[in-house]
Amino acid sequence: MPEKDNPEIKLVTRLVKKEQSAWKEFYNSYSRELTSICRRYLKGDDDIHDILQNSFIKMFHHIDSFNYMGQGSLKAWIVRIVINEVLQYIRRFSKMEFSTMEEEIIVKEDEEEPELSDIPLEELMTMIKMLPDGYRIVFNLYVFENKSHKEISQLLSISEGSSASQLHKAKRKLVHEINIYKQFKKEAL
Repeated sequence: MPEKDNPEIKLVTRLVKKEQSAWKEFYNSYSRELTSICRRYLKGDDDIHDILQNSFIKMFHHIDSFNYMGQGSLKAWIVRIVINEVLQYIRRFSKMEFSTMEEEIIVKEDEEEPELSDIPLEELMTMIKMLPDGYRIVFNLYVFENKSHKEISQLLSISEGSSASQLHKAKRKLVHEINIYKQFKKEAL
């Protein structure tokens, strides 16, 4: 597809011109997905609303610095802005604690990761959302944002070891919750 016919480039061109209809289209196209991203990290609807508002304001003011690098680069740019706003909020306002104590949950170290295909995505996302803050944030950054432990440690001002530990504990807790869910479903049949 020639670049002049690319709908993403056309939208960005209109956004740079500050066309109100383009910004409405942009908001309608991306707000739901960006809200979902915020919900992976934050629990309060007011906090999520504030983050999204700040993110869209930042996008509005910096759209002229956006550099198109191929299909999907606009989405990558706005997701990065939202993630950065979420992390900035967490660092500033959250009393995020990283667990150093062992959980009471007993999960065998050699226990296999459970099959996820029979668990509804909504249920899995609820389990992730219920993780303690430190676990949830590290898990999301590692799994959904593909950040390394080094990157996570820099973003959250924690050691790489703490990042790895939080991820390990998050996975153990999720395995436990998934096994409980599967057991409950099995007994319900």
